[in-house]
Amino acid sequence: MAVLETVLKAAAEAVSRASFLVIAAGAGMSADSGLPTFRGNEGFWTNYPSIRRLGLSFVECASPSHFRKDPHFGWAFYGHRYNLYKGATPHQGYQILRKWAALAKYGHCVFTSNVDGHFQKAGFDPSNVMECHGSIHYLQCLNECRADIWPVGELGINVDERMFRARDPLPVCPHCKGLARPNILMFGDHGWVSSRTDQQEGRLSEAVQAAETHSDCFKTVIEIGAGKAVPTVQWFSGSQLQYEHSKLIRINLDDTEAYEQGKTLYVPLKAVEALKRIDELVVNQA
Repeated sequence: MAVLETVLKAAAEAVSRASFLVIAAGAGMSADSGLPTFRGNEGFWTNYPSIRRLGLSFVECASPSHFRKDPHFGWAFYGHRYNLYKGATPHQGYQILRKWAALAKYGHCVFTSNVDGHFQKAGFDPSNVMECHGSIHYLQCLNECRADIWPVGELGINVDERMFRARDPLPVCPHCKGLARPNILMFGDHGWVSSRTDQQEGRLSEAVQAAETHSDCFKTVIEIGAGKAVPTVQWFSGSQLQYEHSKLIRINLDDTEAYEQGKTLYVPLKAVEALKRIDELVVNQA
């Protein structure tokens, strides 16, 4: 316990010192809002008991092939997720991060693998957010008739959860009237339209580079709930430590103990608990 308190204090010092704040979030960030993380088949099947009898894993369900072979199943899976994400409220941790971001002299950015749109829903400026796997709140044409991406609008997907089938009508492309799909990078996905995420990536890179030009810049990276199975977020966080004046706070319940190694502080807590305990120790708050 004493080690954890020492690490939390060091994390608070890094937040207090930050003149540029990088927030990197994986599925564990959304978990405290009551959203599933899909870790392991048992966890996945607990959230989707109808799929247990089909014996399908999350990777097998999160595939663009379903939209071509069985679109009512494909849209049952993503329609259910859309309804779940839309109805959930971002937890208190998002507001703590917004407060810290406002204190950073040279700004902030968000890198997330989550497709739920909760950073924007919590009040973060969309121009500061990069969603590396896309967003469930945007659609694209399944047949790629055009490289267009459009907001879902008032999307209503009625899902028969017992049979796990989406009811008609299914979303269609406004151009060719063919089937639409979520603008999400799925497993084995060669048809994802990445232009929106590419633009986000360009803005994030510019913000980071601009901050690093300042001789007094100290970059604090807060990574929350990022798994190792799909390590995109952890890779990104690690790359940020190439900058000399930087520190990484890695908040992950899967880590077994609190410790400090090099530029990284390991905090083995859930997102909200970790952020609240660090915030209690942050000085110079506005």
